[in-house]
Amino acid sequence: MIRRRPARPRGRHRSGLALSAVPSYTWDHGARAEAVRLEAAWPGWAVLYGTGSRLFYAIATWPTPEPLIVSDRTPEGLETLMNDAETATEGASVPGATRVGRNRHPGRPHHPPRSTR
Repeated sequence: MIRRRPARPRGRHRSGLALSAVPSYTWDHGARAEAVRLEAAWPGWAVLYGTGSRLFYAIATWPTPEPLIVSDRTPEGLETLMNDAETATEGASVPGATRVGRNRHPGRPHHPPRSTR
């Protein structure tokens, strides 16, 4: 039988000193809020912000042959990459997005596919 020691109270422990509380922090509130906004605005994508890497990541949640993950340092750049990825996978079914002659994402300007000349 494995015996566990009783849990010590959380905080900073130093020999000979009283326990001192350690505050917990959350970082990059604005960037994390922007990731939440992007996820709500783009159906079919899971959007994350990496506090260590300071990158925005978008993961396609619709079926693709290979995992589809794009990342960028700015939310605007990520949106461009997400739009390009959706255009490149035009035959795939993107949940919540309509593809017939209308803006797929109301409230954002429609960017037609780039010509490949």
